[in-house]
Amino acid sequence: MINRRSFIKSGIGSGILVSLGNFPLNAFVDEPNISKLTILHTNDVHSRIEPFPMDGSRNQGLGGVAKRSTLINQIRKESNNVMLLDAGDIFQGTPYFNFFGGELEIKLMTEMQYDAATIGNHDFDGGMDGLLKQLPHASFPFINSNYNFSDTVLDQKTIPYKIFKKDGIKIGVFGLGIELFGLVPSSLCKGVIYNDPVESAEKWGEFLKLEKKCDYIICLSHLGYKYQENKISDILLAQNTSYIDLIIGGHTHTFMKEPDRYKNKKGMPVLVNQAGWAGIQLGRIDVFFEKNKKGTCVTCKNLFVGQSQ
Repeated sequence: MINRRSFIKSGIGSGILVSLGNFPLNAFVDEPNISKLTILHTNDVHSRIEPFPMDGSRNQGLGGVAKRSTLINQIRKESNNVMLLDAGDIFQGTPYFNFFGGELEIKLMTEMQYDAATIGNHDFDGGMDGLLKQLPHASFPFINSNYNFSDTVLDQKTIPYKIFKKDGIKIGVFGLGIELFGLVPSSLCKGVIYNDPVESAEKWGEFLKLEKKCDYIICLSHLGYKYQENKISDILLAQNTSYIDLIIGGHTHTFMKEPDRYKNKKGMPVLVNQAGWAGIQLGRIDVFFEKNKKGTCVTCKNLFVGQSQ
């Protein structure tokens, strides 16, 4: 039977340990030398404001902003250091977007106190003017590190990274968008320059880790989890970069019970997680940091919104 102290010692000593069993999430709460960060995340919510109807379908009763907000607030009451992030495709999918152009979605995310989001291909469905119109409703930044918006109305309306500080821990967040050609009509994204996501990830990851001395690096990715063809994905991103600790993904609507683990170019572990689509799941990752920041221990469990946990 593993005890709390031996689990901390073995987890921190080996870098990152993902606990997939029944080890309790709050087992480290009373440890004076441990800081806990809770990362909550969504992706591809696609304007799903209400739960799926009770019509006998597989997703009946799941999702919905009210239930997600209740779950988020419950977790915030239980945990002091909580981040709430989104990996893109906030817009498009229900009449709410057709009628309100994304205003309701952004206002509700502001009410739920999201910390940051990245941009998905469907967030261009109202054109760049449409996205620009909704940005003032956001109390959180849109982070993108590989689109060049300098010749568009979105110039300087997004940021390439943001550093968050929680209980003495520095968390660096940057964002990557998918190639828009072939996904978004050129009239809706004219002037956007797409830069290689792996090169962008190395640039900003190195900057955040080495120059800004961040303890944990999160990439908000709308590249997609994996593909049959040789196309950049979150898996390839994890394996071909050097500084990312966690990739929070989107685009492929991949439901995961917990993150997958890959090794980066330096042989260090990278977690890759995605929370399906339509707000059906809320991703949750708890990261435990030793006070001297020599290492981390991670527990993970994605939560279905609308079911008892």
